[in-house]
Amino acid sequence: MRIEGFHDYLVPAVNFMGPGAVKMVGERAKMLGGTKALIVCDKVLKSIPGGAVDKVLDELKKVNLPYVIYDGVEPNPKEHNVVEGAAMYKDNKCDFMVTIGGGSSHDCGKGIGIYLNNGTDLYALAGIETLKNPLPTIIAVNTTAGTGSEVTRHCVIANSEKKIKYVIVSWRNLPTISINDSDLMIGKPQGLTAATGMDALTHAYECYVSINANPVTDAASIQGIKLVSKWLRKAVALGTNREARENMAYASMLAGMAFNNGDLGYVHAMAHQLGGTWDMPHGVANAMLLPTVEKWNMISNPEKFADTAAFMGEVVTGLSVLEQADKAIASIERLSKDVGIPVGLKGQGVTEDSIPRMAELALKDGNAFSNPRVGKVKDIEALFRAAM
Repeated sequence: MRIEGFHDYLVPAVNFMGPGAVKMVGERAKMLGGTKALIVCDKVLKSIPGGAVDKVLDELKKVNLPYVIYDGVEPNPKEHNVVEGAAMYKDNKCDFMVTIGGGSSHDCGKGIGIYLNNGTDLYALAGIETLKNPLPTIIAVNTTAGTGSEVTRHCVIANSEKKIKYVIVSWRNLPTISINDSDLMIGKPQGLTAATGMDALTHAYECYVSINANPVTDAASIQGIKLVSKWLRKAVALGTNREARENMAYASMLAGMAFNNGDLGYVHAMAHQLGGTWDMPHGVANAMLLPTVEKWNMISNPEKFADTAAFMGEVVTGLSVLEQADKAIASIERLSKDVGIPVGLKGQGVTEDSIPRMAELALKDGNAFSNPRVGKVKDIEALFRAAM
């Protein structure tokens, strides 16, 4: 986040990476003084015999740590998920959480912590650095290569009644420990792999061209773009490809570290409205918007956009800056098509009459203020229509 001319850089205190990293859960929970865990996950993940949830529980059992399981997390986690999880945490006298899954589980866990220690009106806390109190200890065990939520200060929650998806951004939201064990990602469905992978690309790409980017975030963004461009197709094609899974896990984490500190832009601001209004999967929304929005953003810094073509593996010898930038956008579109992302918001049920409201809300989203080109409501409406 940019603060009066200088930058901060925030990541969890400890980050374990690579095959087998989940084995650190129990040991670290003990070191942190935990006595009872709330496990936060969804029903599908909990139901898999020998899956990520069972592996975490095995590690807690090894160190004799009791737990209770909240498995009500929904995609685009809702306020009522947070309320239910918080009640279970209090009723069972838990003192730390282990969130297991992708962004939905991690965001829900952060939301539970906010609700417990900062107030029950979550929407009133939307914005940047609104939290006054620390959250309970969170150990974030990641199972998808996409959201980066296990290493970020962002908590994204949806209000079903208002059809709004909003962000609470605070350094207090950072999990205490993140775990990226690529073995937990083996065999994930192709559609999920594609959507979360394109989410990671969006994080890295938006951060690279953000007005708050800096050399440190650029380093993570560049490597994230390179890794997704090289390995996402392979991970989608063969879900058991361990090398692809491990490299995508690193890509996702790097992209999360980047945008956690260099911020995002209109792609995410608009995607949140598609999630809040239409409950569209976040990675799919990002992927469908990314080429349209970045083509519009291009005039803000053509040289940086040109750089990304080479990062994505395109041959750029002899091309002008603008030709290279155009090639980068085409490369995004090809990757999205290759991994099976659908084309056109209309095909996902989005209707024209929802665009004005979504455009207004997008410009109020916390991610909008770091976009490299400033737009008005009519511009955002036009971008939504171009993506229809």
